[in-house]
Amino acid sequence: MVPARLTELTERFVSLVRRLGGRDASATATALLAAWAEPSRRYHDLGHLRDGLARLDEAAPRDGDRDRVEAALWFHDAVYDPRAGDNEARSADWARRSLGELGVPHDVVEDVARLVMLTRQHQATDPAGRLLCDVDLSILGRSPAEFDTYDRRVREEYAWVPEASYREARRAVLEGFLRRHPLYQTDHFRDRYEAAARANLARALAALPPFAT
Repeated sequence: MVPARLTELTERFVSLVRRLGGRDASATATALLAAWAEPSRRYHDLGHLRDGLARLDEAAPRDGDRDRVEAALWFHDAVYDPRAGDNEARSADWARRSLGELGVPHDVVEDVARLVMLTRQHQATDPAGRLLCDVDLSILGRSPAEFDTYDRRVREEYAWVPEASYREARRAVLEGFLRRHPLYQTDHFRDRYEAAARANLARALAALPPFAT
């Protein structure tokens, strides 16, 4: 028996594709959910997908742009290999191929693929892109316990990286986020998460001293 939560996600994706102008997407939903459930994932997993969809539901009314953002959320980490540098490009290609085969109009398909690619740097100049990036980065502004769980699980995904190299790379990522003013690009996420995100990032950096050799 398929767990109820997966059935709900499948139905949600099928409804989304229909709103975007496509055909029945049950098989695509199954493939996507299987990818998100790969056992090697520790943070970028089904929990991350469900959380992103919940944050989107809280932030945006349903309209054309919002549906494109939701489609991008479904695909943005569909391909996730911590050892690879082309995950976003491969995820965008999957979106382009799958949505095209389902009959979604070409301009919509290309915009979804574009949005997926924005999650590489999390910087955007258009409303849909800003919303997507803020949803994906909302974990930075959660409670300290939630942030710490996220931080630990990201480390687990990179368990193959030596500690010194990981600390150096992680420090660069966290400092990059902290240098952004503002970090969140939409009013909703800035009002809700900006202060907490800055506190979490500063705390994480303080706990990440240079590795002593």
